[in-house]
Amino acid sequence: MAKAAAFGPAAFAIFFRVFMTSFRPMIDHWLPLVFGCAIATMIIGNFAALLQTNVKRLLGYSSIAHAGYVMVALTAASQVGVAAAMFYLVSYALMNIGAFAVISHVASRNERYVKLEDLAGLGRREPATAALLAIFVFSLIGVPLTGGFFGKFYVFEAALNSHLVWLTVIGLINSAIAAYYYLKIIVAIYMQEPAAATEQLPHPTASLRIAIWASALGTLVLGIYPSALLSFASFSARQFR
Repeated sequence: MAKAAAFGPAAFAIFFRVFMTSFRPMIDHWLPLVFGCAIATMIIGNFAALLQTNVKRLLGYSSIAHAGYVMVALTAASQVGVAAAMFYLVSYALMNIGAFAVISHVASRNERYVKLEDLAGLGRREPATAALLAIFVFSLIGVPLTGGFFGKFYVFEAALNSHLVWLTVIGLINSAIAAYYYLKIIVAIYMQEPAAATEQLPHPTASLRIAIWASALGTLVLGIYPSALLSFASFSARQFR
């Protein structure tokens, strides 16, 4: 899980390095392709996630859509876009690691409880765990005071600065679609009654607690004080010249 989340930002870093430096003279040829890929990735990822009742699969397909948002920043083809993508990747890595860690803990052994209905009443059974999962879900939606909010804000700002109005509109529509299936998790946690036969969750290991709490803290810090990471991302983006 952690390796996969780390691989995504690393892969995109290479992607940006190649396209924004080596392929820069051919920008008129590859930019329309990236434009189309960004749209297709957002739409396919979100509509596939809409059909899922397995929470891990839902998060997995939504990851495809988040890759599409990063590609929106690449389509901007600017230093602002590169900085926005860097910020987005860091914030997404934190909220994705945290969400998968909580879901893996709730699923217990042999992945027994991975459906949306298995999260029913988690807010009553495990209020701390539910609150942490809610932080990650709200960040994935892009709610203010979370890293996900500023991640999407900077990506769409970069697109608008490059006059990609329609791409921004399509991205915002996809964000609204994603909010629908993410909110189903919140509804299950806090607004549905738990099944009578629901088992008590085991105590998480120390390493799991550290991963979850550190991810939640990072998600909130980026949502409250994003300028520190954005300044570093902007400095790094200036190397793509």
